[in-house]
Amino acid sequence: MNLIALQIKTQEDFSKNLENLKELIIQSPENSIILAPEIALSGFCYDRMQEASEFSIIAIKELMQLAVNKTIALTLITQKNGKFFNTLHIFNNQELIHTQSKVKLFPLGSEHEHFEVGNEEDIKIIEINGIKIATLICFELRFPQLWEKIKGADIILNPSMWGIKRKDHYETISKSLALVNQCFVIACNSSDSNMAKGSAIISPFGNVNKDDEKEIIIEKYVHEEIKKVRKYINIGL
Repeated sequence: MNLIALQIKTQEDFSKNLENLKELIIQSPENSIILAPEIALSGFCYDRMQEASEFSIIAIKELMQLAVNKTIALTLITQKNGKFFNTLHIFNNQELIHTQSKVKLFPLGSEHEHFEVGNEEDIKIIEINGIKIATLICFELRFPQLWEKIKGADIILNPSMWGIKRKDHYETISKSLALVNQCFVIACNSSDSNMAKGSAIISPFGNVNKDDEKEIIIEKYVHEEIKKVRKYINIGL
């Protein structure tokens, strides 16, 4: 299986963002887990939240159809009971199999003024074809108590819009996540001009496949690597 991070830019035109994302998904090989950056289709468009949430409904239908022999994950702006959420969606076998809304909103970006907090209970390990997968959304990387909730995952997804001023933080924490959990990490950050890039596929032993110039970062998932590290450096996972 392939692990893929799509390191892409977000434009003001939601439709163009969706078409670009769909094209990259189609280009990606079958039997892949594909992750896009945090709210890659809209960005933090605080003056267009209603429009973005309505567009998300369209995007969900179209992306679900592409989830054939591919697992697709991304966050979207959604609305429930008149409140907006930053919600992860995972599609597999043309079905929506998991959602979770961002629990830790980034105060420096005023996210708490525009989004509602998600339910921490939704941060959990799910299984896809026998592989244990979990997700932390951007700023959630910084909270050790959330790491405890996903302990034992084989793959951790991290869709981000992480700022360029904290690039070293993003790359260091992402690698630490893989080492501490002895698992694969798909770190997927935006390539907007003010973002840190730093997208990577990181192995359980801390090997980093990263290229700030690429839109598609791909690495093979080898479950034996997880078993080997957890056997020889046994920390109880």
